[in-house]
Amino acid sequence: MKFDSVLAEVNGFGRFQLQLIFFLVIPRLTLPSHFLLNNFIAAIPQHHCNISFLDDGSIWGNLSTAGRVIVTIPAKDDGTPSSCKMFSEPQYHLLHNYTNITDIPTVPCQNGWVYNNSTFKSTLATEWDLVCDDRKLSRATVTIFFIGVMLGAGVFGHLSDRLGRKRTLLLAYVTTTVFGFASAFSQHFALFVVMRFFTGVGLSGISIITIVLCIEWVDIKHRTAVGILLSLDWSIFSAMLPVVAYYVNDWRNLIITTTSPLCLAIICWWWIPDSARWLISNGKVDSAHFYLTKCAQVNGREQFMADLKPEVLSKVILVENGNRKYSYLDLLKTPRMRRLALLTAIVWFGVAFPYYGIIFSISGFGINIYLTQFIYGAIEIPAKGFAFFTVNKVGRRLSQTSYLVLTGLCIFCNIFIPQGAFRTAVASLGKMFSESSFTCVFLYTTELYPTVLRQNGLGFCSIMARTGTSIAPLIIHLEEFWVHLPSTIFCLVAFIAGLSASFLSETKNIRLPETIEDWMTIHHLEYFLVCKSQKNTKL
Repeated sequence: MKFDSVLAEVNGFGRFQLQLIFFLVIPRLTLPSHFLLNNFIAAIPQHHCNISFLDDGSIWGNLSTAGRVIVTIPAKDDGTPSSCKMFSEPQYHLLHNYTNITDIPTVPCQNGWVYNNSTFKSTLATEWDLVCDDRKLSRATVTIFFIGVMLGAGVFGHLSDRLGRKRTLLLAYVTTTVFGFASAFSQHFALFVVMRFFTGVGLSGISIITIVLCIEWVDIKHRTAVGILLSLDWSIFSAMLPVVAYYVNDWRNLIITTTSPLCLAIICWWWIPDSARWLISNGKVDSAHFYLTKCAQVNGREQFMADLKPEVLSKVILVENGNRKYSYLDLLKTPRMRRLALLTAIVWFGVAFPYYGIIFSISGFGINIYLTQFIYGAIEIPAKGFAFFTVNKVGRRLSQTSYLVLTGLCIFCNIFIPQGAFRTAVASLGKMFSESSFTCVFLYTTELYPTVLRQNGLGFCSIMARTGTSIAPLIIHLEEFWVHLPSTIFCLVAFIAGLSASFLSETKNIRLPETIEDWMTIHHLEYFLVCKSQKNTKL
């Protein structure tokens, strides 16, 4: 008897699993909110040099606000005031439509800046004047945050396979809550960056542990549906974020609002079960029997567990060594495992890199930032349905490959489209395919790795994904050298990742491997079936 057989007997998709999904959706609400938060809290509103020195009682004080701007700040080509320069002395003659200002000396802003607060009440830029020469610091906060996410993937991936899913999940909750609220109350930019870094560490743990814990409690038949259903929360909350940000347009209050659901998540943690698969794989059969019994009771299958003794569970998963602790090094010990780690790493990097490249270019499409973010979130909902259909019909491998290639094609096409509604539409289509590839890769990777290494494998892949995410905002700066260079890099990476995905094994309707030996057996069986199929085709 395999574990999936035991799970089927206690109902692998009943009230117990639905309750688990509900409890895990609560903390996952914070994921898109924080991952996309920088589009709003780090936004740079229109601004120009502070010219309040004209209010000192001189003759300039009698001028209107528009007149003061004309005599003190040079105009850009589009007629708007310069954001970073001012005249060294007020130029009264400019009030008489004198347009030749090329020979008038200018200096950087001397007294700070004045910001247009019509869209944002306050942002990081308005709080700490992250504009002009310091403009890149605002973008750097994104990179530092995702470096924290990258580190968290490695730390929590390892801890989850070593200490168990439930205890590590609580640690992720507490880490994110403490540092999330601390970042909202930071009074110095450097302290804020540090707090955001550790917030990213905790959020990474929530991201990878919740998906694995959910998949490990669901039977083969419903695994695809649950994996995609759980990822649907990202799309819904991505679409809700601009609505929340529109009404909560102060950056401190917005961080507090998006972090608050974790307080409820910590309370609900007491009712979350640990993974019975992981417990049995690590020799903790009594604890596994306890949670399976609870699952049977909630699902109305008490009789089966009453007849099943804990000693029997120890034979459900053949444990290689009950005292053995697995680590990332086990991903490198055999040629086939190294190949799997390399291919999945390339795929995850190629999924996240263009995905966040599209998201962080949100202000480059010529449309309202709130509307664009809402479209980006809403377009992901049909993407989930599309992904659900294809992974069930054509399999994981072909779906993953196709979505990555289509994402690259959309980015490539947008190189030749000017700013406007049509450019936003093509970008949204690329975002839809990119989201479909993200949906597939979580489910696909969870099925590829054995239980004893699943969290380590997912943690390693998430590190690669967050590496791509951290680099994406820096790549966007390359548009200063050639405006189409970032898009070219994003689409090339998507194509390479799509090619790599085509070399992975198919996992459709295949039971989850528990141990490395179990994984090797399934791998050999699939290789045999592929060879047999190719031989029959030739005949």
